[in-house]
Amino acid sequence: MKSLLLAAAAASVLAFAVPAAAQAPQPTPAEAKAFIDRAEAELKEADAFASRAAWVRANFITEDTGWLDTKASAEQKALVTRLAKEAARFNGVAVDPVTARKLMLLKLYMTLPAPDRPGAPAELAGLSTKLNSIYSTGKFTWRGKTLTLNDAEDVLRTSRDPAELKAVWEGWHSVAPVMKADYPRLVELANEGSRGLGFKDTGALWRAGYDMSPDEFTAEADRLWTQVEPFYRNLHCYVRARLNEKYGSAVQPRTGPIRADLLGNMWAQEWGNIYDVVEPKGFSAGVNLEKLLVAKGYDPVKMVKTGEGFYSSLGFAPLPQTFWERSLIVRPRDREVVCHASAWNLDGQDDIRIKMCTKVTAEDFQTVHHELGHNYYQRAYKGQSVLFQGSANGGFHEATGDFAALSAATPTYLQQIGLLDTAPAADQDIPFLLRMALDKIAFLPFGLLVDKWRWQVFSGEVTPDTYNDAWWKLRLKYQGLVPPAERPADAFDPGAKYHVAASATYERYFMARIYQFQFQRAACAQAGWKGPLHRCSIYGQKAVGEKFNRMLELGQSQPWPQTLSVFTGEARTDASAVTDYFRPLNVWLTQQNRGERCGW
Repeated sequence: MKSLLLAAAAASVLAFAVPAAAQAPQPTPAEAKAFIDRAEAELKEADAFASRAAWVRANFITEDTGWLDTKASAEQKALVTRLAKEAARFNGVAVDPVTARKLMLLKLYMTLPAPDRPGAPAELAGLSTKLNSIYSTGKFTWRGKTLTLNDAEDVLRTSRDPAELKAVWEGWHSVAPVMKADYPRLVELANEGSRGLGFKDTGALWRAGYDMSPDEFTAEADRLWTQVEPFYRNLHCYVRARLNEKYGSAVQPRTGPIRADLLGNMWAQEWGNIYDVVEPKGFSAGVNLEKLLVAKGYDPVKMVKTGEGFYSSLGFAPLPQTFWERSLIVRPRDREVVCHASAWNLDGQDDIRIKMCTKVTAEDFQTVHHELGHNYYQRAYKGQSVLFQGSANGGFHEATGDFAALSAATPTYLQQIGLLDTAPAADQDIPFLLRMALDKIAFLPFGLLVDKWRWQVFSGEVTPDTYNDAWWKLRLKYQGLVPPAERPADAFDPGAKYHVAASATYERYFMARIYQFQFQRAACAQAGWKGPLHRCSIYGQKAVGEKFNRMLELGQSQPWPQTLSVFTGEARTDASAVTDYFRPLNVWLTQQNRGERCGW
């Protein structure tokens, strides 16, 4: 759990402002090493308690479990704040490289660092728990029925009635305005804590987790976006035209932005659910994974077992029995839970679990492979010391599971595991690539803008009275989307996204969408694959799995470019692997868009 919520490594961070009197006498390297050893021991104990409190609260949402989670989180925040302040004593001390890296990681340990003053950690933890619980227990009434987010997502996924889509989209977003009163205070406290650690604001702290300065990371993310933006605009143009043909210009005009509720997902972050609307003509029906799963008698547990089988085929050890005893795999009927899928390691060793309200759908089949990737990564780096038990950078953890899901999506893999009798011919690849692009490519701008919005909020560029306007300004700029109707004055639409309500960083998902294709390109080359990149499945490739695990075992013990090169031979993030994978589709989309006024 820790590695999914906490910041990763950075090469350069701002130093603490330490009074001159505190710098004398100069601490020794030996004292710095002793401090880190003690800090890691304290962190291990605090993390174990906080993780279990968070697990219980996520699986049993009550006032009491919220209180326990808040208390544990506050104590953890207070500890980390104190240790980070103590680490400042060793600024300028000629410590060994390992100790130096751990001192730096200690400053980046918390996503929301608390101010170092009485009451502040408890207040910040309380706000975090409150916002998370509001989201996780959110419900609204529609046509006389009380709907949860899961219910609303089902409507967005299956309905093709624009009035119904609009009503349900607005219904879910109505749970968020109550968060708006507390969110500025959370920002204020987190910024105070971040400044106490030497950062300009919390957004700068988050961006420092990539072995580069915050400004360098901003430029790096923008560079990667420019590599993939033309393809996204091509996809947007094609999808808009099909939506126009489906609903007419009164609902979706042929030009300009797309109405966000028409794309099959509550946040329009992935569009695969509307494949039936945008399905290309002149091709066979393609593979309907959901129908295959139902026909083969899959249930949620069998889906997770299949995911485990993928990793076992690469040479990874089976999941421990405790995984099956302690994970939440289906939504219980008797209590409130946080259904957002997540992977946990509660003891830094082998107590790995998933928490997921799994349904027998194509989307959840992919999600299972993704979440298990987190668990196998967590177990791979368990031999590292506490401060090195984490992702090489935030994107690596997400990319590990997404990389597995790339294989899991291919007809090649579905045939390998007996779900599909015969893979479609190569001349039928456009439907498969379009399905993939509707999720992978459509996600990219959303993956970038969520934290761009928060960076602007943390910096003060966006103020509480402009929260929602700034949100939709970014969604228009990057995604080319607009809401289905004018938003009310009290709207807080960012809060209708889990990661905003839960203060979980999001830039890692954007980076992961790039890394996974780099991993795929490298893995398929290692496996000797000669066909198109999008048809490659690494199922059963134990040599690839062994090399991949060598990268995972490193955790965050060294700068991520070195870790990336262990598996891929590359030391820089490169989105050209994305365009390599989707090249046939991009050519086809260009042909389909002739005569259209692309852009918005």
